[in-house]
Amino acid sequence: MSTTEMSFRVLGPLEVAAGGRVLSLGGAKPRMLLGSLLLNPNRLVSTDVLVDVLWPHSPPRSAVANLRTYVSTLRAGLRGGTDGHGDRNEDRIRALTSGYSLHVEPEELDLLRFDQLVEQAQRDRSTGRPERALDLLRQAGSLWRGRPLEGLPASPGWQSALGRLTERRLAATEERLALQVATGEYTNAISELQGLLEEHPFREELWRQLMLALHGSGRRAEALDAYTVVRRRLADELGVEPGPELRHVHRLVLSGERAEEPGAVEVEPQHVCQLPPDTPDFTGRAPQLAELLGTLAEPDRMPIAIVVGAPGMGKTTLATHAAHRLRSRFPDGQLHVDLGGTSRTPRDPAAVLAELLRSLGVPGAAVPEGAHERAARFRSLLADRRMLVVLDDAVNAAQVRPLLPATAGSAVLVTSRSRIAELPGAHQVELGVFSPAEAVALLASIAGRDRVDTDDEACDRLLAACGHLPLAIRIAGAKLAGRQGWPLRVLADRLDDESRRLNELRLGELGVRASVDLSYRGLAPAAARAMRLFGLLEGPSQPGWVVGALLGSDDAQYEDVLDQLVDANLLRLAGVDCSGQPRYAMADLLRVYAREIVRADPAEERDAALERVAGGWLTLAERACAHLPTSIFAPATGAAPRWCPEAAVLRLVTADPVGWLTAETQALVAAVEQGPRGAAQELAACLVPWFDLRSHFDEWRRTHDAALVGATEDRDRWGEAVLRRGLGQLALYQDRYPEAVEQFQRSRGLFDSVDDEHGAAIAVSGLAAVERVLGNTEDALRNCTAALGMFVNAGDRHGEAYARNVLGVIQLAAGRHAAALGEFSSALRISRSLADRHREAHVLHELGKLHFTLGRTSAAVAETERALGVFEAIGDTQGEVYARQQLGEMHAQLGDEPRAAALLRAALEGHRRIGDRRGEASTAQSLGELHQAAGRIDPARTHIALARQLWRELGSEDKASELTAALTSLG
Repeated sequence: MSTTEMSFRVLGPLEVAAGGRVLSLGGAKPRMLLGSLLLNPNRLVSTDVLVDVLWPHSPPRSAVANLRTYVSTLRAGLRGGTDGHGDRNEDRIRALTSGYSLHVEPEELDLLRFDQLVEQAQRDRSTGRPERALDLLRQAGSLWRGRPLEGLPASPGWQSALGRLTERRLAATEERLALQVATGEYTNAISELQGLLEEHPFREELWRQLMLALHGSGRRAEALDAYTVVRRRLADELGVEPGPELRHVHRLVLSGERAEEPGAVEVEPQHVCQLPPDTPDFTGRAPQLAELLGTLAEPDRMPIAIVVGAPGMGKTTLATHAAHRLRSRFPDGQLHVDLGGTSRTPRDPAAVLAELLRSLGVPGAAVPEGAHERAARFRSLLADRRMLVVLDDAVNAAQVRPLLPATAGSAVLVTSRSRIAELPGAHQVELGVFSPAEAVALLASIAGRDRVDTDDEACDRLLAACGHLPLAIRIAGAKLAGRQGWPLRVLADRLDDESRRLNELRLGELGVRASVDLSYRGLAPAAARAMRLFGLLEGPSQPGWVVGALLGSDDAQYEDVLDQLVDANLLRLAGVDCSGQPRYAMADLLRVYAREIVRADPAEERDAALERVAGGWLTLAERACAHLPTSIFAPATGAAPRWCPEAAVLRLVTADPVGWLTAETQALVAAVEQGPRGAAQELAACLVPWFDLRSHFDEWRRTHDAALVGATEDRDRWGEAVLRRGLGQLALYQDRYPEAVEQFQRSRGLFDSVDDEHGAAIAVSGLAAVERVLGNTEDALRNCTAALGMFVNAGDRHGEAYARNVLGVIQLAAGRHAAALGEFSSALRISRSLADRHREAHVLHELGKLHFTLGRTSAAVAETERALGVFEAIGDTQGEVYARQQLGEMHAQLGDEPRAAALLRAALEGHRRIGDRRGEASTAQSLGELHQAAGRIDPARTHIALARQLWRELGSEDKASELTAALTSLG
């Protein structure tokens, strides 16, 4: 059986027949699903729309799964009536990425057949074949068996489509009756027209045809009485006069003339001003307003301006204010239409065009049937006129394009929550949150300037809680205006509580939650889930792969989700980082909304999403840090789960690990502070080589403090040992020596308790470093020798090179030059055999110091310069600073004062930048002595005084006393 022998009927009760036999299609839900597909034949109907139709109020969590079941039911029903050719009819319902479509031929569906017949009738009428046109319209009318989808449960999702169907039926009926009147079939037409006017008493075209039929049949008095009735009814109930075509027929009847062909009256566009009222307290947006006024006032073209922004940004308020400012430039009128872009059923451009045409004076019967014909009529009416068309809340370019004038003089102003980039020449004006000054001005204009000015702190807190969102500020201001006894701090305190913030930001019909919800409901399921989960993340911005981790997608499909969220202005592009990755951020109140609705998701799904994100950061951080200079502080890999982003992200990290780490440092810190405990501990430890290399001491402290809480509470002794070792190293760098000793000792004890000799070796080497800095040579020597033995036992050659270098430093400080040279030589040999340039640079730096002590000044300078070159090449900030300081001090002693001063100034600034007070003190002292030797007393006094202050703060009273004496000698 071929597919063309099936018939589908929706113009009345839903019915599917095959071979003359009506098919059974299951219960109400499958039939409602089929009805939805047949109302949109051969077009994709999204899953969201179908769910809304079947469950308009509270869809179950299993809605999508149920939908698939109903599709299977329908396929089985269609297959049951095909005599062995079920595969063809089963394929009628096609499952696509975001929904379903039903394929039907025009002759199979009564709705499509109706449209075909009406269109052919219009062609026949326009080509002078009214009798054939009348016959076709009668055939079209016979297809109707009642109300569309009669007998099925009502659904709000159908209202718009069914309303359009009813309007098309009525228009076709009007067309048929007009042809009956034009061809002299007066008696039947009069009876039917009178019946229709009982249902549609304000439809002027029906009255016009009734008057023509009565006049044509010789009942002139009744025709004039009909005009009196309709004129009184329009005036009494609507306050308007009959339209030009009805008045024209009245004049014909009065004069006794015969009527022309229906629709021959020329329509003169009426002047209209449909703009909503302007906002009396309009505030801010001065640059954007100027941009709109300038764009829309260009006289030599038809400008289009699109105001785009997230929910609550004040797009409609700005557009309305701009339109009122522009009224004098558009003297022929201002049209305004709400396109319903954020509603469940955005308005059909064809219906909007019919509304616009009627607003411009076109009678209902003269409104063309097709969307293309309506658009052409609309463009004709606006040709060479100066009109402003305001299209509020557009959903996309396809909805806007048919509503555009075609000639210079008119202008179009669009507002949308979505970016509309497909309209050629359109000027985009994007709205963000208010600036602090704009926010204060709006709040003051509503709540009162005195209240705002009396409590700056409460005002700042209130506006911060509102996220500087205009809608939120307007609601807050209105609440305060209605509660004159409240000081600002009362509402500010309420808004501080994030859990009740959206409840507070609601007043009457205004509400931030309701505004955002309109955009959220329009998202595809994956995008909606991504928005909910994105709200859980901390940090100012995120790279795109994070959305893939939230969704559990291991390929780049998440990019489509990102595009949807950005186009809907629920995420914003927060720039591009130094590694070339786009960054995405969510506005504060959108984040509050997302966190509120994500609570309905199962806790295990939320936890799994955050675990994947933390695992992704850990995977990428490990890959990036593996390309940094070798560090003995890199921890062993733990058991926290990893998640791997797609290959393109991995290649980006490998291609420029330093650039990636630079771009992501703050996001990595946030990931540690928020991530699951195991991943947080491992990520904090993984980042130590990076923090060490670039002296990111604040980030080092934050990550370790955050991760240590979890490790301690979980009794994770190994994790605690790793973190305390890191905190000890940081305390050493920042001259907190008692804290450093305590952390290293506790770290060693914990490593010993879990039999990790290598970890213990790192902790002991830290103790040795503290003792060396404090001048406790023998204790430093003992600890460093012990650490060396542990590194050797563990087979860690990098650790051995490190320990031997430190031993050389200790021996040099003790004046044992030969022993120092032996250790440096061993350390240099091991480093070079391992291709460890970082350790090699540290050894060269110390060898330079040894050579200078021994009077080998050329070798000393050469070794130190080589060390500086390596430090610069690998990006070791701290190594660079100390190498410059050493070179500066060498050149000072060699008498090259300009070179020494330049190097020491650079080193002093470097120590300040990384927070190394010991290095700053010693460099300031060297600079002071250099200025003193050159006779520059004031700069000498300044630098020596600074050095004395720093040594005192560091507890080095002996050095501070020496500098006091030096200052005395300077006078």
